[in-house]
Amino acid sequence: MKPLIFASVIWGLALIPAAVEAKGCIKGAVVGGVAGHMAGHGKVGAVAGCVIGRHETNKRDAQKTDQKSPPSPRDNRL
Repeated sequence: MKPLIFASVIWGLALIPAAVEAKGCIKGAVVGGVAGHMAGHGKVGAVAGCVIGRHETNKRDAQKTDQKSPPSPRDNRL
């Protein structure tokens, strides 16, 4: 049964459309799933890893955007 589930998950991940933004989620889910499996809660760890991975990616993207944007004239006033 486990090989069938594993194959289904791999097949599903391969067919995810490019428009879906899962940055950080997949990597976080893998890490969280492994850590959760060691603690006996693999599925909960995968979900938590996905949420945390997505949050961290969004935070990093926001920092990059802030660094790239030019300062507005209002920022120069004291």
